[in-house]
Amino acid sequence: MDFLNKKVCVLGLSKSGIAAAKHLASVGAICKISERKAQTQEEDAILTELYELGIEVEMGEHKKETIIQSDFIVTSPGIPPKAEVFNLAKVKAIPVLSEIDIAYLSTKTPFLAITGTNGKTTTTKLLSEIIQNDGKKTEACGNIGLPPCYLLKEELDYFTLEISSYQIETSQYFTPEVACFINYSPDHVDWHGSEEAYFEAKKQLFTGANAAEWAVLNANDPKVIAIKDECEENVFTFGKEDEKNCVYIQDNILKFKNEEGEIQDIIDVSEVSLIGVHNLENIMCAVSVAKIINVSNEAIVNTLKNFVPPEHRLEFVCEVDGKKYYNDSKATNTDAAIKSIEAFAGKSVALIAGGRDKMTPLEDFVKIAQVGVEYVILVGEATNRFEAAFKKIGYKNIEKAQSFTEAIDIASKKDVENILLAPACASFDMFKSFEERGQVFKDYVREKL
Repeated sequence: MDFLNKKVCVLGLSKSGIAAAKHLASVGAICKISERKAQTQEEDAILTELYELGIEVEMGEHKKETIIQSDFIVTSPGIPPKAEVFNLAKVKAIPVLSEIDIAYLSTKTPFLAITGTNGKTTTTKLLSEIIQNDGKKTEACGNIGLPPCYLLKEELDYFTLEISSYQIETSQYFTPEVACFINYSPDHVDWHGSEEAYFEAKKQLFTGANAAEWAVLNANDPKVIAIKDECEENVFTFGKEDEKNCVYIQDNILKFKNEEGEIQDIIDVSEVSLIGVHNLENIMCAVSVAKIINVSNEAIVNTLKNFVPPEHRLEFVCEVDGKKYYNDSKATNTDAAIKSIEAFAGKSVALIAGGRDKMTPLEDFVKIAQVGVEYVILVGEATNRFEAAFKKIGYKNIEKAQSFTEAIDIASKKDVENILLAPACASFDMFKSFEERGQVFKDYVREKL
């Protein structure tokens, strides 16, 4: 797409919005960022930089004239699809693109896209390191690290892209070479409007006009594997043995079966650095992509043995007075928290849960916790609903904390091997982000050393 002299409205003074605006301005577009929130002092420096680049910024509202005078709109993923600004764009037949669209339309470098409800960041980071260890150039980007528009001048072999349902839904042109669907569970219903709309957003990468050349699907997830017959291009599965093109685990060995049905042993899973059954899904997904793009087994094995998981994802913090503390602040929904609990099978655990309630069903979560957790400490806005769900099944080892640090203190006094932060909730009742929540947890725990 030729952006020269195009009038572009970028919605949102977000990281991805700024990246898109800077790139578009550099190739001759006339850019204006429209931010609904009022200006704060912290934004003075970036606004000055943008003005110097010829990018105008309006703060405090999305002005109607800004929208209708645009040739197209670039939206930030935080703006929900039912926002009034999109209704206006639709009435005026103004195309709406994502920052990822802009990057895709500006490069011939292929994209490896990773989506799913849980495990996206770990899988994206793992895959990027596998590729780098094979001597190729890539960067983990998108929903992790930098927006891809910031990397367009880099000489990359691949963009390794974590992509959320928000970003997929607002993308009109993006067509990756490989798209991975790690797993599915209900999430972000408030943003998409319904569970089915959330799933359909994910599905866009695998079916329809912009389907990836290769679809990588979790064979153990019924909702994910059900789209296999709708995929018009090549399909690669992980989790179960298939006739060809699959990665699976058999007798504790990670195996790869190629197009001809020939089987290779990759690694004994006891040698991998990641813990937890859910991380085996992430590993098999990343290895699947690596085999599609012909990465060597040596690079795969070396990476799996030495990989350090991203922060706030079942992250070991430290050991204090014989208790090990784990930070899984990224477990912002019940499905992620369940997988976190299951990683400690056979070990004693005190679980810290709660935060801003996503109002998803709790039955499976409380049942798994009843079996796998000795004590539950609840904190935050979700406390009462979570407590009621636990009591309904007869679980009694529940305590309520008035603050996040009090929850850690209560857990620390329990006679268990492991203290696990796996909130099963969003963080926004007490924190700006799950990252801040995880950092507070880590800092407070380390003060006990």
